[in-house]
Amino acid sequence: MKKLYFGSNLKMYKNRKDTVSYLQELAELTKDISREEFHLFIIPSYTSLEAASEQIDRNLIQIGAQNMCWEEQGQFTGEISPLMLKEMNLDLVMIGHSERRHVFRETDIEENKKVLAALKHDFQTLLCVGETLEEKEYGISKEVLRKQLIVGFHNVSPVYAKKIWVAYEPVWSIGVNGIPASPDYAEEMHKVIKECLYELFGENSNEIPVLYGGSVNASNANELITKESVDGLFIGRAAWDAEKFNSLIRDVRRNYNNQE
Repeated sequence: MKKLYFGSNLKMYKNRKDTVSYLQELAELTKDISREEFHLFIIPSYTSLEAASEQIDRNLIQIGAQNMCWEEQGQFTGEISPLMLKEMNLDLVMIGHSERRHVFRETDIEENKKVLAALKHDFQTLLCVGETLEEKEYGISKEVLRKQLIVGFHNVSPVYAKKIWVAYEPVWSIGVNGIPASPDYAEEMHKVIKECLYELFGENSNEIPVLYGGSVNASNANELITKESVDGLFIGRAAWDAEKFNSLIRDVRRNYNNQE
């Protein structure tokens, strides 16, 4: 039975106090579930990271940053360097979220610089990829994903495979008005991602989990997780209440174990 991955990006929600309270409750609710069977991570806002890092049992929940500059220091006003994140003893860094790509206009080449910097500083590196609705309608989703992966992991040695995660988040499925991808469509795109990762990293790519994110909720989570190429779920607002997230995790794990 493969290990399942569950995570959430809190975006620009929850202040420091709310974040710590949420994480403490989530840790308490899920502490009885063996971490050999599932992996749990949360990515809060920058201002909550230090408190989260200090007050949460990292054996239960890994804590990550939502973004990172590729330079260690310099004239980059408003940016956060990998050295600053290392000071807070974080576990992972998310790179290339669709909002960074499409709202803040980050390029595949910039994401590659960040990936290289994150791996250099020994962070678990979560690269997000996904196509827009327009790209989907033009039938170029697979090409878009391959380009984001090939450029994003340019010059990354296969020895780093254990430090890499990938999240597939179709842009059209994210947010309040997002349309969830069908489980079959998600599986098709996950297969493309895994095939591309094999081209890049060979057998080492088997160590890279690929998570689905985009309007995941209690209604579609079970069907998504049973797809062969889906290794976990990257959940948005459906995970922002600790009790509901705990219930979703348990329901998904139960469903997955029953179909094994």
